[in-house]
Amino acid sequence: MRKEEFTALGISEELAAKAEAASRKELEGYVPKAKLEEAGEESKALKKAVADRDKQLDALKTASGDNEELKKQIEAMKQQNAEQEKAHRAELARLRLDNAVDAALAAAGARNGKAVKPLLDLSQVKLGEDGKLAGLDEQLKEVKKSDGYLFTEVKQARFQGFRPGEGSVKLGDAPDFSKMSYAELAGYLAENPDTEIS
Repeated sequence: MRKEEFTALGISEELAAKAEAASRKELEGYVPKAKLEEAGEESKALKKAVADRDKQLDALKTASGDNEELKKQIEAMKQQNAEQEKAHRAELARLRLDNAVDAALAAAGARNGKAVKPLLDLSQVKLGEDGKLAGLDEQLKEVKKSDGYLFTEVKQARFQGFRPGEGSVKLGDAPDFSKMSYAELAGYLAENPDTEIS
């Protein structure tokens, strides 16, 4: 969790900074979900490519009698493999972009990323080699202006009620309630809502 999230829960700035540092340290060894999904997709694609290549090799073994036919099959397989590689790279690039946009929407405070995405022109958004998105911030500002209800704002939580040590009446300063009339007691309690009567 970030420091702002801790302070929104009512934790002091000092403790929020310590909690944020502890949270970051705890998460150091973890792989982000987006990276895990990318690796899973890449693994599936590679396993499929290996299986396809095995089938191609079996087909080559059976066709190895005619040299000219074999050359044609090899060229066709090279072309097919190049197309599969290109499609695989495009799919991974799309997946990385989608994950980066989802992360940026969450960081921007989107209540529901699926509801915000259709309002964005993702063809104008590019993912750099450093993992940063170009062209998204401007669009998010516009969407926040036009459809602000889709986003949350981190607000400082304000707690009401009795807080030990913060009452306006200190021990020994409280008046003698038994000597007050009902009207005086009601007026006093209206001015001092944190006062407890026992």
